[in-house]
Amino acid sequence: MIREDKKQISFPIIRLHQPIGEFYIGAISARDLCEISFFDIRKIETENTKDRSFETYLGIQRKLSPKRVKELQQYVLTSDANFPTSVIIAVEEVCAKVSGLGENSATGSMTLSNYPDPDDEADRILFRGVAKVIDGQHRIEGLKSLPDGHDFEINIAVFVGADIADQAAIFSTVNLAQTKVNRSLVYDLFSYARTRSPEKTCHEIVVALDSSKGSPFEGKIKRLGVATDGRFGETLSQATVVDGILKYISDNRIADREIGRKGRKWPTVGHGEARRLIFRQLFVEERDTDIAKIVWNYFDAVRRRWPNAWVRTGEGFILNRTNGFNGFIRFLRQAYLSQTTSHEVVSSDDFFKLFQRVKLTDEDFRSDRFLPGTSGATAIYHLLVDDTGLE
Repeated sequence: MIREDKKQISFPIIRLHQPIGEFYIGAISARDLCEISFFDIRKIETENTKDRSFETYLGIQRKLSPKRVKELQQYVLTSDANFPTSVIIAVEEVCAKVSGLGENSATGSMTLSNYPDPDDEADRILFRGVAKVIDGQHRIEGLKSLPDGHDFEINIAVFVGADIADQAAIFSTVNLAQTKVNRSLVYDLFSYARTRSPEKTCHEIVVALDSSKGSPFEGKIKRLGVATDGRFGETLSQATVVDGILKYISDNRIADREIGRKGRKWPTVGHGEARRLIFRQLFVEERDTDIAKIVWNYFDAVRRRWPNAWVRTGEGFILNRTNGFNGFIRFLRQAYLSQTTSHEVVSSDDFFKLFQRVKLTDEDFRSDRFLPGTSGATAIYHLLVDDTGLE
């Protein structure tokens, strides 16, 4: 049986009243939050009896995503790391003491402590189990990687004495009511960035491709992810095109943004990395215009090889939509490396000669042949690989 002395932390709070009841907003150090919090992961427990088995669903939290945790562990060490929204925790009444609040004052302080010596051993609450996390588990796991001496305060919303039903309701409301931010809008906001980054470069390339006279993408890109008033024929979101180019520049965007933010130079690309990230060295050398030219020339060759399919925007035509773009942008790596290994701009004519090997016709680029979703884009990619003989 684990024994521990009385331990506590104190922090300033603001009291709030909302329809669900009273709760508190406070700020504590990331280290303290990590020390007192635990996750109540939803799971199934099976109890076997003589006659039958009973399954009980316990907990309210989703499982941790290792990928998300790894991203956040890296993010919290960057110079612009921030978590402006509250981590939501629930604590038992025996672990929370509020002071300084009056009838006319909503500010005070809260002390959270363990409950090491209850009358019933089953009621013992260790310091590491004072705060049940309702929302924010990935942020907390990310913060655990902070080195000693790294200052990071976290704002928290504290529900004292909330039962499991209220905790579940809070979790559901927070996670179901959120509107997912359009990724095209996120990329568009990189135009405000003061330093170079892979995302800013790709955003600027996409804007140039959409706005330049004669571009294969002229007027085809939805800058904010939704149709632009007064424009017709937009078939691709900015996010789709940015993502397609971005994967050839960076495989660690957080680290690359931090390099740019601190004014450092990106390292020269090795041979193996250059074959995988075909635009990386061009980005390192600040040859963003050349990246744009290559993408322009490549899809100009697509437009020349399948001119009717490229201009069609009606229902069922997919060449200039997400499926068609994703299939061809995936093939760009093989196509580019088949023409150069020295980071040069490949001409539209050279790409066009390559596409002449492909047996697909304009009429083939329809949704009944290439189904919506990743399977359709993958099918296009494999046909391009097979017909050109490139691996």
